Amino acid sequence: MSETTSQMNIKLTVNGEAHEVTCEPRALLIHVLREDLNLTGPHIGCETSHCGACTVDLNGKSVKSCTLFAAQADGAEITTIEGIANPDGMHVLQEMFREHHGLQCGYCTPGMITRAYRLLEENPAPTEEEVRFGMSGNLCRCTGYQNIVKAVLAASDQMAAQKEAAE
Repeated sequence: MSETTSQMNIKLTVNGEAHEVTCEPRALLIHVLREDLNLTGPHIGCETSHCGACTVDLNGKSVKSCTLFAAQADGAEITTIEGIANPDGMHVLQEMFREHHGLQCGYCTPGMITRAYRLLEENPAPTEEEVRFGMSGNLCRCTGYQNIVKAVLAASDQMAAQKEAAE
């Protein structure tokens, strides 16, 4: 009995760059991002969508890329941690995570920052409670979350100040 593996072509726009990828229909988005596109920022953690290390922004929503078939993202616009930085350097979220010690081992950090990015897009001025709730799908085994919350709130303040200065 011979085993045949079908392949499919999918189109993705990742971090503003168009890609066409040939993959199996069962390929997970996290594997396509990491193995086919060499975007190793999103991490493989639990492979059950519980930890959030694989979080990416897909068409304006945070998704766990370890439980999403790449075929489901065909035609989508995706932002990974690699696409969050500014041309001039780090995004304010990245700076605030560093400044407020919102990371320790760093494994969860790309997913945390990517989720925080979407959270602040949806709610530019969240309360501490809203940040805790909004980040609750991303787990960290090293920190007590306090510094992560501080970093997101500080980024919110910085972003508001930047917006006000630009007006």
